[in-house]
Amino acid sequence: MKKLCSIYRSPKEEGMYLYVDKKNDLEPVPAELLRRFGQPELAMTLLLTPDKKLARADTGKVLGAIAEQGYYLQMPPRPDEIMQELRNKNSKL
Repeated sequence: MKKLCSIYRSPKEEGMYLYVDKKNDLEPVPAELLRRFGQPELAMTLLLTPDKKLARADTGKVLGAIAEQGYYLQMPPRPDEIMQELRNKNSKL
């Protein structure tokens, strides 16, 4: 399965993103979520395929959520996740 997606960033929360099918755009996203998310800012348009690697999300989960509910919400990483990522990249830490 592949899908052309629009990816929006939240102006309220650093690292929060909404992935939606480009065809339906933000239509399936609940109004309450959009209120909390803030005015969506288009970050990019991307063709997602199961073999595509994303920085902070599992592509299979993203595609599954878009197919089921029309969107995928990527939450910002927690501070401990960020530190673990740094440790994994630098063996001297």
